[in-house]
Amino acid sequence: MADKTLQSRTLYLIPSTLGEMDPLLVMPSRNIDIINSLAHFAVEDERTARRFLIKAGYEKPVSQVNFYILNEHTDMVNIPEIFRLSGTADIGILSEAGAPAVADPGAFLVMEAHRLGIKVVPLTGPSSILLAVMASGLNGQNFAFDGYLPVKEADRGKMIRFYEKRSRQENQAQVFIEAPYRNNKLVKALLENLRSETMLCIAANLTTEDETILTKNAGEWKYAPPDLNRQPAIFIIQLFA
Repeated sequence: MADKTLQSRTLYLIPSTLGEMDPLLVMPSRNIDIINSLAHFAVEDERTARRFLIKAGYEKPVSQVNFYILNEHTDMVNIPEIFRLSGTADIGILSEAGAPAVADPGAFLVMEAHRLGIKVVPLTGPSSILLAVMASGLNGQNFAFDGYLPVKEADRGKMIRFYEKRSRQENQAQVFIEAPYRNNKLVKALLENLRSETMLCIAANLTTEDETILTKNAGEWKYAPPDLNRQPAIFIIQLFA
């Protein structure tokens, strides 16, 4: 049975900006009010979390904030410790960029909150995946987020062809993400393995001044492939029947 003390606590899922910009431009004022009410945050990197809080107008001294590191290196056995160490206080999860717990280790803390009976509240804010799907012109009623493709060239090509086939069979847009420094390699792999008629949306630097969102078929992209080195981007493919 869940502890009543735990049930009175809340875990807030706080979206972060997708690039270097003012959080107030992409976040509602309610988020700022909630952020200011918290002194405990689960974060991927303390330095970037501190920078985000300062930009968001955090009213307390950041030196007094309790940060709990939650990233791909965190031992899952230690996740319950975050709730123990924070006592009876509410906690916020801050992702490095975009929505927490989506392609993000925050999902493990959310699952632990459900197990303990702690209230989970997702807040409104930028999600690169949804923004890209919205702006792609591809199937927004049936799409799949496939995460990261394999790094090895042969395996990556095989998966690209697999997802291309699935997109046609199920009339389903397929969404990918890659580490920004490997984006150009992914573009090259996509253009080498996709059929010329397959539609490819590339949405880069979403919500920033350098935002670009273009949807063309792979054949058209081959004439002028973009240079996306170290630029955050979302890739969506769909082969129509």
